[in-house]
Amino acid sequence: MKKYQLFICVMLSFWALCTTTVCAQNGDQILDGIGETGLIARYVFDGDAKDWSRNNLHGKIQDVKARFVNDEQFGTVLSLPADSKAFVSIPGEGLIGEESLSITGWIYLRSAQRGQRFFDFGKNSKSHLFFAPVGTENEEGIQTEITIEAGRKYKTRSSALEAGKWNHVAVVINIPSKSISTYVNGLLVSETKNVELELAQLFDTNSGEKNMLYIGKSLIAENPYLNAKLHDFRIYRIPLSDKQIARIYNNSLKGDQEEEEAEEQAADLPLFPKTNPQLYNEYLTSVSDVKVETVVGSLPRLPSYVKGVYRNGIEGPEVRVIWPSPKDNSQVLKSGQYIVTGSVSGTDLKPNATVIVKGAKETASPIRKLEVFKLDQVSLNADLDGNHTKFIENRDKFLTTLSTTDPDSFLYMFRNAFGQEQPKEAEPLGVWDTQETKLRGHATGHYLTAIAQAYASTGYDKSLQANFSDKMDYMVNTLYQLSQLSGKPKEIGGKFVSDPTVVPAGPGKSGYDSDLSEEGIRTDYWNWGKGFISAYPPDQFIMLEKGATYGGQKTQIWAPYYTLHKILAGLMDVYEVSGNKKALETAKGMGDWVYARMKKVPTETLISMWNRYIAGEFGGMNEAMARLYRITNDNRYLEVAQLFDNIKVFYGDAQHSHGLAKNVDTFRGLHANQHIPQIMGALEMYRDSDTPDYYHIADNFWYKTVNDYMYSIGGVAGARNPANAECFISQPATIYENGFSSGGQNETCATYNMLKLTGDLFLYDQRAELMDYYERGLYNHILASVAEDSPANTYHVPLRPGSVKQFGNAHMTGFTCCNGTAIESNTKFQNSIYFKSADNNALYVNLYVPSTLKWTEKNVIIEQATDFPNEDYTRLTINGSGKFDINVRVPHWATKGFFVTINGKQEKVKAQPGSYLTLSRKWKDGDTIELRMPFQFHLEPVMDQQNIASLFYGPILLAAQESEPRKEWRKVTFDVKDISKSIKGDPKKLQFSIDGVVFKPFYETYGRHSVYLDVTLK
Repeated sequence: MKKYQLFICVMLSFWALCTTTVCAQNGDQILDGIGETGLIARYVFDGDAKDWSRNNLHGKIQDVKARFVNDEQFGTVLSLPADSKAFVSIPGEGLIGEESLSITGWIYLRSAQRGQRFFDFGKNSKSHLFFAPVGTENEEGIQTEITIEAGRKYKTRSSALEAGKWNHVAVVINIPSKSISTYVNGLLVSETKNVELELAQLFDTNSGEKNMLYIGKSLIAENPYLNAKLHDFRIYRIPLSDKQIARIYNNSLKGDQEEEEAEEQAADLPLFPKTNPQLYNEYLTSVSDVKVETVVGSLPRLPSYVKGVYRNGIEGPEVRVIWPSPKDNSQVLKSGQYIVTGSVSGTDLKPNATVIVKGAKETASPIRKLEVFKLDQVSLNADLDGNHTKFIENRDKFLTTLSTTDPDSFLYMFRNAFGQEQPKEAEPLGVWDTQETKLRGHATGHYLTAIAQAYASTGYDKSLQANFSDKMDYMVNTLYQLSQLSGKPKEIGGKFVSDPTVVPAGPGKSGYDSDLSEEGIRTDYWNWGKGFISAYPPDQFIMLEKGATYGGQKTQIWAPYYTLHKILAGLMDVYEVSGNKKALETAKGMGDWVYARMKKVPTETLISMWNRYIAGEFGGMNEAMARLYRITNDNRYLEVAQLFDNIKVFYGDAQHSHGLAKNVDTFRGLHANQHIPQIMGALEMYRDSDTPDYYHIADNFWYKTVNDYMYSIGGVAGARNPANAECFISQPATIYENGFSSGGQNETCATYNMLKLTGDLFLYDQRAELMDYYERGLYNHILASVAEDSPANTYHVPLRPGSVKQFGNAHMTGFTCCNGTAIESNTKFQNSIYFKSADNNALYVNLYVPSTLKWTEKNVIIEQATDFPNEDYTRLTINGSGKFDINVRVPHWATKGFFVTINGKQEKVKAQPGSYLTLSRKWKDGDTIELRMPFQFHLEPVMDQQNIASLFYGPILLAAQESEPRKEWRKVTFDVKDISKSIKGDPKKLQFSIDGVVFKPFYETYGRHSVYLDVTLK
């Protein structure tokens, strides 16, 4: 058959960064220039009804007369014959919680009989969406019709679809634009506007079982079944544009292609003249020039914000400057000086930076000055009013549900891989842990970490703690037993392969493949090499070395080392909280397996592997191996950790010419969460190897990411260019031009990893900006990612006008990557509230959260009592005595002052916003420290479109509560000298109103919302 050549974004190869060419690739990830995050399901019908997307919404062919036939145009296609009642049913959960919808597919009608349905989706015959290709019983011609209860109907009409030929059909339900559009063969044939509709009226939002999604059958029993051939049926969660639909149609006809021009980005956000002054910049008269120094080889770190002068006595904020972002370090290869000219959005101001390049010299590398407290040393408390905080609420949702989970579900695919019998009544997980999913086992690693953290955190409830202890032991014992089977004879005297480097192909197979089906999976564990443990056989690891790419075919893979990192990290987490030696032995065994294979892989192959989109995603394998080295003191693990260096991102090339080590942005356009854990691993490598480059890689990455790629909630990905919501934008500091993906953005697990990186960096360098970011991401993304009444949580967080969060995995039965990190995030909230100096002579108070710290090394207990963030006050009470420093964070937003009272006496302090204030004395039992940091409203604009801004009250992002979908940004007007004049409300409840619209914290927002506003200052 003819196979489509699928297209991936420019980040697939380092050397293609920021070009306009999209490289061809046999993968499922970017289909016709549309990121896979926009795809709900895809059915090619080339031999089965499986979902080609990663969502596992496999269809079911009903009636044995349906068959696959050869076709001249598309090879193998599905035939629904006239003399049958054949159709395809799709799992109903696929359309739960979606806002808009696009459906496309190829159909070859054999009959012009009216009443046939190409598809019919809905919860019943009174609330459904259907496409009739030649008309209904009463009307002739194409009918796209939506019927909702109460008798309302919306439809589009056009000439009947021609029988006896292939036609491509597309239907777009664009809720924000209030339109229904129908396309035939890439062209718009009819459109209906002013459609007052929400998809929740068509589909049950609580249970997928109540939704009926049929291809080839009507929801009305008396209508005829479809008599046609079908090919490549797709469902998208985004409203496709005219160009996207034309592209899908044209690419289908072209067949195999080597290269395509990148799709022009749809201008589906409001456009603003670039020369129009925006926000405070309208009053800006001048911007200061700056002078910076650097050393030969390293690009300078230019300040993102510089001082500006405003007219009319206005005290505006520091001015955001957008500087050019070189792709190499050619400007700084010798001593001297040069000028860099920046720009200020909406103005013609061009500030200059004079860069002085000095001869390279050895600089002192930072040392790890701080250490973390163990989870059992810090506990979360109720607030001053005795109410549970959001932290406790979310924690308890997760702990309660985790305690009811069945470990056998998380072990199911491991036993399956090893061909072992399942315990009675064991059920597998769903979503990314199903039988044929190449990432299966990833949730098990998250689960190990989560139950380890839960065990460490639940000393207040011995029964609950015992529950998690039992789960840990059971999980580890089973994984250990399975790992002991690998590379050992099944029977005494039987053949086996203990050497990980000579693993043969599976029995009866001529080569390696990723077939995990019940019929195709290999279970010959005696041939897998000693120590191997995974939820799938070794083939994916070997295929990666041989050049395999990401995708759904048997010749393709899905991030094998990513999954392995989760498992290894989970095993080590269990070991470190419980001392379970089998957990460590299992991790060591797999570490030995990885070492044996990796040390034989050439550098050129490693560079290729780690720069393959998603296939080469290795999570934090470098971090895990370095950590295993630190636990065991076995140098082999440190050696293999270095083999996970992403050389092109870290160093630019094999010669280490530039890259992040030299402050060059080498990650623009790349998949965000594929690379953030790699950076965390670099910092871990610095801890264990004292190689300064590793620290510079981590620090430079953090600074660039937070300043050039961050959305207001703290998330860092969501590109329209490249066309993938999980990618960094193609050009730094252009979120408006290239970001705000229509498929959602700000992957929650990416923020989880950014917070982890941030906390780790702070242990080396106590810059307050690090914990300012931590506070932002924690409150405004992680807390905001959890559903109101369950531990269901977000994958991507949409930030366009009038968006709605989608929550999933309420019962912990089917995990995406973000569902996995959610069970980690919500079982360790206390881990970064406090840090201590390595010598135990100083305490850092980073977050203002009601909590109790047991500083056992000092024999001191410190209790923090507060209503923060519902109040701008916190009190620290010291139980015990001793001389030590207490360093309290003065947040960057505390511009109205920071006031300190000790034992009732006001202290004279100079507290600079965005710093730490040191309180040093010999503390006595019962001493109290009271801190007050008055909140005020402030705006956080998009760097390249300043009038699009988010509204904050202190650290808390306020979201407009919307009553209906929106296409345009919500417009608000504020007084330029005091934006609070337009805002009414109750600060204690953190609920406000502007022009009659309610604003409340994003973490308390569960319905339709607007996080960004179109702001005018007067």
